[in-house]
Amino acid sequence: MNEPQHISSRDNPLLVRLRKLAQDGTAYRRDGQVWLEGDHLCAALLQRGGVASQAVISDVAWQHGHLRKLAHGAARVAIVPAALFKGISGLESPGGIGFLMPLADAPAIDAHVASVVLDRLQDAGNVGSVLRSAAAFGVQQVLALKGTAALWSPKVLRAGMGAHFGLRLVEGLDEAALQNLSVPLVATSSHGGDLLPHAKLPQPCAWVLGHEGQGVSPSLLAHCALQVRIPQPGGEESLNVAAAAAVCLYESARRG
Repeated sequence: MNEPQHISSRDNPLLVRLRKLAQDGTAYRRDGQVWLEGDHLCAALLQRGGVASQAVISDVAWQHGHLRKLAHGAARVAIVPAALFKGISGLESPGGIGFLMPLADAPAIDAHVASVVLDRLQDAGNVGSVLRSAAAFGVQQVLALKGTAALWSPKVLRAGMGAHFGLRLVEGLDEAALQNLSVPLVATSSHGGDLLPHAKLPQPCAWVLGHEGQGVSPSLLAHCALQVRIPQPGGEESLNVAAAAAVCLYESARRG
């Protein structure tokens, strides 16, 4: 076990790097590393067999045995004053510990597995919630089209609560990439299509979730084998896309 490194300067290159990753949601694409903040995300990475190249922990958190043990799950450990950790945190109440994780090359699309397609979803909270539902209901793959919030951004990671580490994630795709899928596309809609309880859902399928305001693009909708809508006896016009995703993915898993 390597001895922890003690860092006391905010200008330390590691801390400068982490501030960029914490503040810029797409910086991981240029850096090749992802910043995971908080013990839940760090533990979820290790539980899934993931690799952390660097742990950063505040001197206060270091006093807690379970966090100290968690930090040693990374290849290297750096201890920083709590005030400096706050400077690299994206949370109102800093988690006290974080990991740097190498960003693996994007995997190839698996044409045959149950999937979710994200069509320009903008809200990071929605994207993370969809990933969490996908992992919970047995979806193996999430395909994000260009214009969707960055999947490995800090806000999406926090909303995903560790779901990232159990999914095949491919982002930055054009619609044309979906033509290689062997599973049919099923679009969610608030305005038309078969009612979900009565729809004949293919198994497996790729659920297509559209932009929060515009829905699924017309060009993509034209390639969908089925459109479904969720009954809303309460009279609301539509559901939040993350809520709709949870309902549809549950129904798909229940029938499977």
